[in-house]
Amino acid sequence: MRYHFLRFPEGKLKAVTFSYDDGCRDDIRLSEIFNKYGLKATFNLNSSWFGKNTNDWHLMKEEIQKYIIDAGHEIATHGAEHRANGNLRAIEGIQDVLNCRLGLEKAFGTIVRGLAYPDSGIRNLNNGATLDGIENYLKELDIVYARTLGEINSSFSLPQNWYRWMPTAHHDAPELMGLIDEFVELKEHHYPARRDPKLFYLWGHSFEFSEKNNWERIEEICQKLSGKNDIWYATNIEIYDYVTAYNSLIYSADGSKIYNPTLKQIWINIDGKTYTIKSGETITI
Repeated sequence: MRYHFLRFPEGKLKAVTFSYDDGCRDDIRLSEIFNKYGLKATFNLNSSWFGKNTNDWHLMKEEIQKYIIDAGHEIATHGAEHRANGNLRAIEGIQDVLNCRLGLEKAFGTIVRGLAYPDSGIRNLNNGATLDGIENYLKELDIVYARTLGEINSSFSLPQNWYRWMPTAHHDAPELMGLIDEFVELKEHHYPARRDPKLFYLWGHSFEFSEKNNWERIEEICQKLSGKNDIWYATNIEIYDYVTAYNSLIYSADGSKIYNPTLKQIWINIDGKTYTIKSGETITI
């Protein structure tokens, strides 16, 4: 029997992604920093907020297009009114997520499939809300992943449940720089059963850097994480799509043949050897 493990594009063991909320004007500076270091991020927007620049706080539509979408980053939903799903009746949660998705897709002519839970997210449950109920209506709304928060994911693991996707840490976490060093230094594990892929996922709000006057912190973070040959830099949806494609591989009963029915080229590590399977291709191990 063989051990099979996902490898990211080009056979890489590790991936890095970022997730930033609320669509504030500091996202422009943050996006430019990500671009400078060759990093990719997901920006989570509230459809009822952008374009209302009366207080010079929220991004305008043209700025989102120029500095986020055209720069290769992802936009995702963050609730039309930024309301915590865990505190909403199902009908209210459905309305807030759906209105946000409809608003973003209409404004930018794209398909939006991700979510970062707004406000207190799903940490507190009231008014009949349940984790299973929220997950069910997100699936019905064609939302494929949802980022939550509340703890440190120091194992750098991929999510077991895409609707409860726990990031590695907030950018102000005291232990963050140590976690980055640990992640960067990770190599292929000598023990076969521990060769699972690793993900570093950072989240926050860009306005926090201005409030604390510490933009040098995100510069240091990006510098430490960037330019590594064994790391794939991707948006949240790119990671979801790739992992989903990997999980769609079809195996023969004895595992000797693997068919890739997806449109993506997939890399897989089998007993320490990395194979690539092109779209529509069947390989023999």
